[in-house]
Amino acid sequence: MTEPAMPLVSVIAPCRNERAAIDAFCDSALAQQLPPGWQLEVLVADGRSDDGTRERLAERAAQDARLKLIDNPGRIVSTGLNAALAQARGKVIVRFDIHTEFAPDYIAECLAALARTGADNVGGPWVARGQGAMGRAVAAAFQSRWVVGGARSRDRAYEGPVDTVYLGCWPRATFDRFGGFDERLVRNQDDEHNLRLRLGGARLWQSARIRSLYQPRGSVRQLFNQQMQYGYWRPFVMRKHGQPGSLRQLVPALFVAALAGSALVAPWWPWPLALLLAAYAAYVAGASLAAARQAGDAGTLARLPLVIAAYHLGYGVGTWRGLLDVLLRRNAGQRWSRLTR
Repeated sequence: MTEPAMPLVSVIAPCRNERAAIDAFCDSALAQQLPPGWQLEVLVADGRSDDGTRERLAERAAQDARLKLIDNPGRIVSTGLNAALAQARGKVIVRFDIHTEFAPDYIAECLAALARTGADNVGGPWVARGQGAMGRAVAAAFQSRWVVGGARSRDRAYEGPVDTVYLGCWPRATFDRFGGFDERLVRNQDDEHNLRLRLGGARLWQSARIRSLYQPRGSVRQLFNQQMQYGYWRPFVMRKHGQPGSLRQLVPALFVAALAGSALVAPWWPWPLALLLAAYAAYVAGASLAAARQAGDAGTLARLPLVIAAYHLGYGVGTWRGLLDVLLRRNAGQRWSRLTR
């Protein structure tokens, strides 16, 4: 592979059936303001889209040589990332997401953070901005530590070492040392990769100067299904490494187990279920108030209890289903094996 004359940064992004969003993504990625002397290439790995996304990407690629359409026959995120990574020529690799809005200096700040810290992977805070009334409620819950735990990845102001980062920016040498993404994982492939880095002695760094806005799910049903998928793949990561990415990821599963156990004994001993439901209702009420106040959006308050329950129950139920498949050594079902938002 011929090395470019000037330093090159490669953007990699997987997608499938994103016709409504693909033009905005291409515009944002190609408008990145790089430091002097740097060049850009954007590689989009399409998972055999059938809604016109692939054709539109081909049109855009014909108009701008910096944009390249990569085939992703595996159709999932991990195979798409690896397909793009295999053809990326950059000395630095940056992952983009189709449904995230990036600041014009996003890549420039990533490069600055790599130079400043010498880290093996850098990224910015994971900040959500929802659309519509329900989308705003989902985003408010997403940013609240009382809903998703004290993950530093949701802290807009934090600057320092972390366990994982949103999306990521890596020197090419990081992939040479640790390999690419695990193609057995439909979800959580980024968390697994970051865990693999940490266990291998790598450093991960979050910078508040790296700015982006993520568009979360816009309905409770979509949110619940997303969280079920995230929860489902967590035990597969734990089986591979013998530990979770963090202990807070186990809390929803423990809550679901307590709820199921107390429901089973309720006909003979109703108090555990009543007390658990009362305690959770009080928690959800308090967490809803805290999330709405933090978001500065009182209009989300009525929807937040349902949103919070979808986060916790979806992730917890998914974790138990994944754990059952791991214990029984079953392959993941087809419903968990598609590249979807």
